[in-house]
Amino acid sequence: MPRLAQLPCSLYAFCRLADDEIDDAVDGRALEPTTPEIALARLQQRLDAAYAGAPRNHPVDRALADMLQASRMPRALPEALLEGFSWDAEAREYETLSDVLAYAARVAGAVGAMMTVLMGRTQATTVARACDLGCAMQLSNIARDVGEDARAGRIYLPRAWLRAEGIDPQAFLADPVYSPGIGRTVQRLLAVADQLYRRADSGITQLPLSCRPGIGAARLMYAEIGHQVARAGCNSIDRRAVVSGRRKLALLAQSTLRAALPGSASPQPPLDETRFLVDAVSHAFPQPDTARTGQLAWAIELFARLDSKDARMSGAVARP
Repeated sequence: MPRLAQLPCSLYAFCRLADDEIDDAVDGRALEPTTPEIALARLQQRLDAAYAGAPRNHPVDRALADMLQASRMPRALPEALLEGFSWDAEAREYETLSDVLAYAARVAGAVGAMMTVLMGRTQATTVARACDLGCAMQLSNIARDVGEDARAGRIYLPRAWLRAEGIDPQAFLADPVYSPGIGRTVQRLLAVADQLYRRADSGITQLPLSCRPGIGAARLMYAEIGHQVARAGCNSIDRRAVVSGRRKLALLAQSTLRAALPGSASPQPPLDETRFLVDAVSHAFPQPDTARTGQLAWAIELFARLDSKDARMSGAVARP
């Protein structure tokens, strides 16, 4: 049986492997010719085998199987993550904010829900707030990467919002340049992210004490990405927002100071787009489990490295 502090590392390893498999298939970097559909099918087979207790003879697969067994992870959560990868592989278009949040729920909210399971915090309100945090982080990633995504042929901003600003999405993809309408659209998305960060704050207070500084630091760092984008006039076409190392240390110190503050989870219901994740945990754990404590290092590692580009989180969950 793996040590509890190792479980998030097993989760991260699987997320990392899955993202690399899909990216390599999309970009043609796979060692053998393949397609995203084939890569996803193989990942699904590996997940099936891990849940069956008969993983492939590979360190990641064995660790994944141990993690799934030790945590009693609801299958709907990693399945949602793979579904999010499939949406990327098929270049799905996102017309409304709800569509974007549905994507964020899969590639980032699912990771938040899985983390709460690993930490033993399976109360519905806490899981809902973890999903809020994951979605907020993904929205920060989207706001930061508008230009980078467009040059790769992708738009994650709600297309209906772009049209409301007089911007044709296909024309923007053909020539991704900054305009005041793009800036207003990014600003609008950041406002939604800020609302979700505030909702998530109460959930962090319900985590094991040793985990709060790392998760809290990730929350502050990702929100800071949005602040940096806003300071640049919401122009993430011509430049990429970066949080300095000094600023990261300051945010970590701030999170450490806030970690011991008492609080209670917000009773607000989950987002419609993340409700299926919360329900999956509630059905698997009708009586909330006991808390599992962990180490600050792995919490920071997971949430600071899973992002929309490197692991589609985000997620979720990025290079601040």
